[in-house]
Amino acid sequence: QVQLVESGGGLVQAGGSLRLSCAASGRLFSRNTYGWYRQAPGKQREMVATITNNFSTNYADSVKGRFTISRDNAKNTVTLQMNSLKPEDTGVYYCQMPTWNGAYWGQGTQVTVSS
Repeated sequence: QVQLVESGGGLVQAGGSLRLSCAASGRLFSRNTYGWYRQAPGKQREMVATITNNFSTNYADSVKGRFTISRDNAKNTVTLQMNSLKPEDTGVYYCQMPTWNGAYWGQGTQVTVSS
């Protein structure tokens, strides 16, 4: 069983920064891919960034150059550094770990960017 716990959300002005963290329980953390997803009110959940077990990263076009995903295998954590935030980045951010038949999800953390 895997548990994912997000932290670091909050309210920030446009142009500001936030750092989200995801603490993962369970064994074999270093072998897994992890991702950050977000869901804005009235919209579908979308991929923000992913990082594989060999540290390969992928980003949504809307966040490229502003967000950075990283992982610390010694601490079982995945981090999303968000800079130059925009009001359209507002939403609930979820940590995710895909499995062969689905995915584990965290409970989410709210990010609100004011204009």
